[in-house]
Amino acid sequence: MSSSGYTCVRYIFCYVNVLIWLSGCGILGVGVWLRVNHEGYSNLVPQYAFLSADLLFIVIGATTVLVTFFACCGSWFQSKCMLITYFSLVILMFLIEFLIATLAFVYRESIHDALRKDLMDGIKLHYRNSTDNGLDILWNHIHNNFHCCGYNNYEDWYEIDAWPDRRVVPESCCLPQYRNKPDCWEERNQDKWYLKGCSEQVFMWFVSQLHIVGIVGLIVSFIQLFGLISAMLLFCTVNHKRTKGHIYKAYSPT
Repeated sequence: MSSSGYTCVRYIFCYVNVLIWLSGCGILGVGVWLRVNHEGYSNLVPQYAFLSADLLFIVIGATTVLVTFFACCGSWFQSKCMLITYFSLVILMFLIEFLIATLAFVYRESIHDALRKDLMDGIKLHYRNSTDNGLDILWNHIHNNFHCCGYNNYEDWYEIDAWPDRRVVPESCCLPQYRNKPDCWEERNQDKWYLKGCSEQVFMWFVSQLHIVGIVGLIVSFIQLFGLISAMLLFCTVNHKRTKGHIYKAYSPT
């Protein structure tokens, strides 16, 4: 590789990873903010707290910061040790992503059943179980946006742990014009409720999020591929010896 080509690859690699590092810091900050101020609000399935948005943001942000730190330092200081560490981490991330994608494909038929079971358990066992889990806020949001009630239908809310021996629904199941009126949630007022369940809308929303994740995953994969190629080029041509003025040189191919 010529000196100018090496320098171009090196600076592009470094600056791109600086931008990614800053993005990682932002994602990490959002995750910490969600954790402190809105703990669990994005956790629709309480049984899997590790899938809550705050923890996912923290893990993704911290991983991005760590990996790009090695990339930036390795390219700027031309450290073979940091470059090979970065290369190894990206390979590991590739393997993890491939494993997750493979498992999702293999078990795709059971996703709907698992989602249904977990959401039903959330209604039955965890709704209003804690003022911090935010499950009531999320279900109210689902009812209001999808104009539905419960997962299968409104009967999912009957005699749950939050109100045993009562056949009532959350107020968000009431039609908008009847909310804030006495007893709109009582069984005798079914004509004032959303009667259809939210299962189809929730599953379609879930699928749409998977499509977004897939698109983002493809973009990330291309960035990772660029990183792998660039890191290997830098690793193969870097020279630890400095010249005067603290300028680094690449090995000459001749």
